[in-house]
Amino acid sequence: MDTRISELIAFLDRAHSVYHATAQLKKMLEQAGYEALAENREWILAPGGKYYVIRGGSALIAFRVPEQTTAGLVISASHTDRPTFKVKENGEITGKYTQLATEKYGGMLIAPWLDRPLSIAGRVLVETEKGVESRLVDIDRDLLLIPNVAIHMNWKANEGQAWNPAVDTLPLVGSEQAKGKLWKFVEEAAGGKILGHDLYLYVRQKASVWGVEEAYISAMALDDLLCAWCCTKGFLESHSDSVMPALCVFDSEEVGSASTQGAASTFLENVLARVCGALDLNKEKLLSQAFMVSADNAHALHPNHPEYADSNNAPLLGGGVVVKFNASQKYTTDGLSAAVFRKICADADVPVQTYYNRADLPGGSTLGCISLSHVSVPSVDIGIAQLAMHSCYETAGLQDVLHMIKAMTWCYGARIEGNLENGLEVKTNCSQNA
Repeated sequence: MDTRISELIAFLDRAHSVYHATAQLKKMLEQAGYEALAENREWILAPGGKYYVIRGGSALIAFRVPEQTTAGLVISASHTDRPTFKVKENGEITGKYTQLATEKYGGMLIAPWLDRPLSIAGRVLVETEKGVESRLVDIDRDLLLIPNVAIHMNWKANEGQAWNPAVDTLPLVGSEQAKGKLWKFVEEAAGGKILGHDLYLYVRQKASVWGVEEAYISAMALDDLLCAWCCTKGFLESHSDSVMPALCVFDSEEVGSASTQGAASTFLENVLARVCGALDLNKEKLLSQAFMVSADNAHALHPNHPEYADSNNAPLLGGGVVVKFNASQKYTTDGLSAAVFRKICADADVPVQTYYNRADLPGGSTLGCISLSHVSVPSVDIGIAQLAMHSCYETAGLQDVLHMIKAMTWCYGARIEGNLENGLEVKTNCSQNA
């Protein structure tokens, strides 16, 4: 197995919440020599410097300052949040059993969550001598389960099910005598008195490479941990003397991105303004030489239901990086950005597929068009083809992981010059490490 796949599996098996995923990406950056910046302190940047900044514990932007005069900017945008259940305050429900009160986060497939061992992970705010401290918590044991109703009590269960999240999806914690024990686990893991928390359920099943050819990978939160991790790997493996690469990993995409750490926030806008200020660069000029890759997974052709796809634009697992199109701008790709990205992938020898929704089946949107409302640059929407999007256990093609890393390695080093009237030149020889 390729060592990068082994690294990916280890990442997926630790990224049980958006906070844990961000902490893993931070670790990757620090191991590669990136220096942390704080938004509440002055930034002193130097040519050849490598930096990152985190907001809210769940969003991250990293960038490199070119050794030479900055002559371009390539931005990637992905996200680490995923549809799940969030634990409520005062979350215990007691009666004949002890249960946990939750609410849905994002648009999820509910049925796959039932009858699986679950646990909780996230951040806990604890009281310390200095005030309040944020600590990561992951209860590493089979702790909860949402039980299904037996077919004998619901004979129409296989004919379609309407789920009531206030009734049908409450996790079982234990017997009546289990009251209070769950929060003792959390408090012990946090190491202090709990003042607040952002805790989420996750499935205990680990990532798996499977199939007779071992061509597939399944895990929780492939949408969008795959793109976030592949973009980070490509970012770290890329090189350019004059193009500034910027890696953006946001939170809150699954609920509209409208948070202080989402794509609809000022995070990217603020970081670029401070970078330009510290380096004495003209922000508007830099953005006129910029290109964005919005990286969020795409729907693969379903083996049992090909009728849901646009037959001429239905990507396959393992078929290459997917470029996503939508006439109503749910995706940001247009003819220009598609041409630029295809040129980069052709130079990198990376296969490219296309995706459109079937015209009578409206799909979702992603964070690219939201980011552009703050940082308006040419943008392409791409992703890795996957099955069962927004299930708690999703599937993608293993080879596409390597395709995405290579594509993003070349993207981060690409320099785009010229204009539409006189022709664009896409230089990709900057990616010396591809």
